[in-house]
Amino acid sequence: MDFYSRIFSKIKLPGILGMLILGIIIGPHGLDLISKSIMEISPDLRVIALIIILLRAGFGINLESLRKVGMTAVKMSCIPDITEGFAVMLAAHYLLGLPLVEAGILGFVIAAVSPAVIVPQMLSFIERRMGTAKGIPTIILTGASVDDVVSITLFSVFLGIYQGQQVNLLVEAIGVPLSILIGIVSGLAMGLSLVYLFRRFSIRNSEKTLIILGAAILLKNAGDIISAYIPVAALIGVMVVGLVILERMPDTGMQLSKKFNKVWIFAEILLFVLVGGQVDIRLIIQLGFAGLAVIVLGLAARSIGVLMSLKGSDLNLGEKIFCVAAYIPKATVQAAVGAIPLAAGVAAGETILAMAVLAIIFTAPLGAMATRVAGEKFLTVDEDYERP
Repeated sequence: MDFYSRIFSKIKLPGILGMLILGIIIGPHGLDLISKSIMEISPDLRVIALIIILLRAGFGINLESLRKVGMTAVKMSCIPDITEGFAVMLAAHYLLGLPLVEAGILGFVIAAVSPAVIVPQMLSFIERRMGTAKGIPTIILTGASVDDVVSITLFSVFLGIYQGQQVNLLVEAIGVPLSILIGIVSGLAMGLSLVYLFRRFSIRNSEKTLIILGAAILLKNAGDIISAYIPVAALIGVMVVGLVILERMPDTGMQLSKKFNKVWIFAEILLFVLVGGQVDIRLIIQLGFAGLAVIVLGLAARSIGVLMSLKGSDLNLGEKIFCVAAYIPKATVQAAVGAIPLAAGVAAGETILAMAVLAIIFTAPLGAMATRVAGEKFLTVDEDYERP
């Protein structure tokens, strides 16, 4: 499968595009070559791939850089998502004829940015010390991870309104920062426990990698269970686990980061081939230019949100353009929640699923390519930066 990724990379197109197309071809709506048992556990496999990419993000973050860009990262975590979500809601209402509440559900399915596309590129820029003087890759890494929490929360709000539930908007608004805080604390506790374990016992790095992955999966599952009572952003906690280990055990953290880079090679193929396997091209064709217009208008609003978030920062125009490009790709959340409205009986469920798939196909390769080009053109190398 990696053969397709290499072909697309050779012709200057993102490798993930090759994996997506391969998934479409061999998936249930194509040649139907993927085992049904694999497709049944596809959601779980995609979650594991997401956990791996967030662990990689944690191992790639310099805590000092994070402190330096703190407020900018906070603004980047919510303003672009909210502006895009509501822009898509209005566009879908007028262009696709969806009722406002169903259009709101669609808006926050579409709005979430994709860590699976963004994180590998940001880690590459950090490795090459590009943009690190101003902490630009760190802004994107942290902002994009929290962005997903905001998007999923607002998606749940609109879905709850559609289903006739009593939704307290004030409680939901308070729930977002609370869930992030609990996620950070849980990740900190898990990370410190693993640091103690690794210092107390002699464990090979390969075994440490498996232990960390197992602990991160446990943290995610526990977060899902607890979220029925108290909101927990468990995926933020997963990223914190990597950050804590890197800060407390720098040499070990760097070695583990390399291990997870190798694991990601397989996880990336698994993630995007399975996402492609969900695609029914017939639904995409039915949406036509109206569906594409909704996505483009949403991206325009997101770009305005990014520029609003970066106002007052020390980034120049080129660096801001890079941040706009880095916030284009969508894949992970859309693949995870795109089918939920249909399963929940939402009247526009098929349209929402088709729009989620269209967003992946259109923005994932476009965003990956735009980010690479903008990064090479606008980010400068920081000669003094050293990874911890």
